[in-house]
Amino acid sequence: MRAECSAVLFDLDGVLVDSTPAVLRAWARWAEKHGLDPEKTARLGHGRPSIDTIREVLPHADHLAESREVERLEIADVAGVSPLPGALPLLGMLPLNRWAIVTSGTRPLAEVRIRAAGLPEPQHLVTSSDVAHGKPAPDPYVKGAELLTVAPQDCIVIEDAPAGIRSGKAAGARVIALLTTVEHKLLACAGPDWIASDCAAIAVVRNASNGRIVLNCNVSHPPALSSFR
Repeated sequence: MRAECSAVLFDLDGVLVDSTPAVLRAWARWAEKHGLDPEKTARLGHGRPSIDTIREVLPHADHLAESREVERLEIADVAGVSPLPGALPLLGMLPLNRWAIVTSGTRPLAEVRIRAAGLPEPQHLVTSSDVAHGKPAPDPYVKGAELLTVAPQDCIVIEDAPAGIRSGKAAGARVIALLTTVEHKLLACAGPDWIASDCAAIAVVRNASNGRIVLNCNVSHPPALSSFR
């Protein structure tokens, strides 16, 4: 299937970068310190700003201090952080001024993982500190489109988490969900336009002189209701 757009907005972890083992290790250390279930805590935090998860599981804690601690643990652990299949080729096909990374993490953490995975440095990076409300609110992807000076409706968002999918759809963008970290059923319930395996299923088939981008997506797992166009 093909889709035309002016820009592509990428989530980072689970879309471009495989950081799952490092994330699980960091959250496990933090959760165990507070007597929480490590697996459940990490799952709850997937695709959301860390501070939102901390507020939910420790409502009476010093949330800013705890968020800084989680960030410290994650920044210190980049073992195994690597690019996901298709990420580097896909980024290489896109003009630097036509894509952005939109992550729920902090800027220092995002920069560490981008370098660890060997990704090209993005011209535009939206992090948790750049918006008033994180995913699943529309703010992150609205901000990403704004930085690229295009309308969110003319962007394609590539996500792997239900919170991120809902954020992209709420912003008005079309969303490709990837089966890199979450099962099909959970992705489909979040309402993406299409579901694909990973970035290797997506290619730029035309980059017109007027800045329009045409993506070809090999969608082997479409949701029940799809509108990739």
